[in-house]
Amino acid sequence: MATSDTLSRPLPGVAEQRATRVVFFIAGFAGAAWAALVPFAKAHAAISDGALGLLLLCLGIGSIVTMPVAGACAARFGCRRVMIVAALTMAATLPCLAVFSTLPALVAALMLFGAGLGAMDVTINIQAIIVERASGRSMMSGFHGLFSLGGIAGAGGMAALLSAGASPLAAVLCVSLGIAAALAVSVTHLLPYGARSEGPAFALPRGVVLLLGALAFVLFLAEGAVLDWSAVFLTSVRNLDASYAGLGYAAFSVTMTMGRLAGDRIVDRLGQQRVVLIGGLCAAFGFMVTTAVPFWEATLLGYALVGAGCANIVPVLFSAVGRQDVMPENVAVPAITTLGYAGILAGPAGIGFVAHLTSLPTAFLILAAMLVAVSLSSRRL
Repeated sequence: MATSDTLSRPLPGVAEQRATRVVFFIAGFAGAAWAALVPFAKAHAAISDGALGLLLLCLGIGSIVTMPVAGACAARFGCRRVMIVAALTMAATLPCLAVFSTLPALVAALMLFGAGLGAMDVTINIQAIIVERASGRSMMSGFHGLFSLGGIAGAGGMAALLSAGASPLAAVLCVSLGIAAALAVSVTHLLPYGARSEGPAFALPRGVVLLLGALAFVLFLAEGAVLDWSAVFLTSVRNLDASYAGLGYAAFSVTMTMGRLAGDRIVDRLGQQRVVLIGGLCAAFGFMVTTAVPFWEATLLGYALVGAGCANIVPVLFSAVGRQDVMPENVAVPAITTLGYAGILAGPAGIGFVAHLTSLPTAFLILAAMLVAVSLSSRRL
């Protein structure tokens, strides 16, 4: 059992930093592999678009339900044990998602996969906070950059295998083996303890933790908006051919990944407060360019600015959790992560509702205003 006496614990070093990067990569890798499986799952189960939308909610439900439990388990049993269970759960359920053909079976498997992904997301951030604090320097952006690289590798790897003629099951088995191999490489240097374990296992966010969670909600909402609505905007508003519609999210992803990989140096140079201030304004300006300039090339530039602006704000928020003393980390990290997931889950639907009442450009401008509010909140950090 972990104790609150962190002075008796071995101080994380370079090996633990490398292991933290590996598990961030695993989380992004696994999530992207499922995204590539979605069309096959829909075809196997022969379900409508509406039923698919409800099915996809199961991933978020499984994640959100598990997140507070993961924080408590990491405090009690250590990050290593929780991450082993979470990674193996994802590796075991991915092949099921490739072959199951009935809706109840897919629901059960996707909720279990979401539980593993949610537990992993919480625990890797708890370990990242401990490792970064021990290092005495900014490391959180680099950790999250490995998550983004994992997403690119997972999506690209699945696309390459499927285009080469591999079946969905064979492709996803390669992904599962990759997850297991990466876990085996890093497992001895994952932390056998978790965050401070004082306080309740679950509590509603309050004080600065509530502020950090609200900011995470906005940032994940912006990411979800680009993920789910950038292609629609390019085709329906900018009249771009559907075959090029994915360029919007690609532009966003590239600048976000590059920004995070360089983010630790940026945070050390500018400071966390300026990163949030400038990043929020950059992302807001990106959405304004997207909506105001009537050329698809400018729209791509706008999405790239959104990715660059958002890149390092979420890592800064998780670093701030390690400095606050309002709530213990094993409760605060799941609270912030859950609010962020709520932004991804509820946000795209909210964007659609606003777009139905007004227009999609108006919905994007509302997002720009919310990101300006994020920027102004930097003074609290």
